Amino acid sequence: MSRPDHIAPTGPGRLYRGQTAVDFYGRRKIGLAIAVLIVVVTFGSLFTQGLNLGLDFEGGQAWDVPASETFGVDEAEQVLVDNGVSVTGSKVQERSSDSNSLVTVQIEEVPEATADQLTQAFATASGSSVDDVSFSFTSSSWGSDITEKAVRALIIFLLIVAVFISIRFEWRMAVAALAAMAHDVLFAVGIYTVFQFEVTPATVIAFLTILGYSLYDTIVVFDRVQENEGKYASVRMPYADVVNISMNQVLMRSINTSISSILPVTSLLLIGSGLLGATTLREFALALLVGMIAGVYSSIFVASPLLATLRANVGRSSRRERLLGEELRAAVVGAGVSGRVIDSAVTDEGADADEADLVKTAAVHQPAERILSHPPRPRKKKRR
Repeated sequence: MSRPDHIAPTGPGRLYRGQTAVDFYGRRKIGLAIAVLIVVVTFGSLFTQGLNLGLDFEGGQAWDVPASETFGVDEAEQVLVDNGVSVTGSKVQERSSDSNSLVTVQIEEVPEATADQLTQAFATASGSSVDDVSFSFTSSSWGSDITEKAVRALIIFLLIVAVFISIRFEWRMAVAALAAMAHDVLFAVGIYTVFQFEVTPATVIAFLTILGYSLYDTIVVFDRVQENEGKYASVRMPYADVVNISMNQVLMRSINTSISSILPVTSLLLIGSGLLGATTLREFALALLVGMIAGVYSSIFVASPLLATLRANVGRSSRRERLLGEELRAAVVGAGVSGRVIDSAVTDEGADADEADLVKTAAVHQPAERILSHPPRPRKKKRR
């Protein structure tokens, strides 16, 4: 089938105009295999090295000491060693901004007398007063409470989402959407555990925000799938074709939505954290950025292919072979629906083989208007 003149000649042009013909269903095994690999790597890293939990979850003491030319990370670690505190389980880092520079020291919980001694030692080593050294204490039970509430909120959210999607669409779409959201969270957790980024309360909030973003992108795709399912119901089109057509039609919209969301988050990460030194923004923006990238992938290569797999053998069997290439592109742009029509009457057991092969190899190309509409039936005359 030749390409019509109105179709853009280049890939980027066809993507911009919504004229792509990507066989997402045909590549479903590759996409799902990558998703499974991500899950395996995440659990493997969790069991081997775990998460790098921040002070709010592990509990302990923390100091913010004014930094100077004579006081930095090395000097702060030496203070800990001089006072009998192990540096192995401690976190010492220097944070800089336009206004000031601080050395943040986080250690496991020590007796109150030792904490007061360290405060005085940090002030002396940095050449500042005790009042300039900020001290905070966090109990490990506080982090446990936050984790418990986050898990509870996650379970309630997933239940509500499952009920809503099942009522609005169907239960198979709910299963696919929940699988996509689980993939996004596990992807983000995997990044944090593999690269040992610190997990803070801001990170947990970002993880919960990721779920809403992932769900939005998936619902957009499912809404178009449901719309096209009704549109092509009369031609008994394979559900895989319905998914492929829908995915190609909303592909550019998904990319635009993702770019418009990722750019502000990247600005928070680079400008807010990198230039302004706002570490809280970095913790929140990093988790959001990872989750948004995972959300784009899952809505395209996890949710929709999984839905098509679950619906592959449900309902009436299709009499049409799957659309590929220019035939798929014609359906995407609305120029027509074409494909091989297989007559089930001649493919049943006992039918003539030559006749069946003849029907299977006869390609039928019809405009969408002829396939999707039927001539009106004549009205019956009323009996008097």
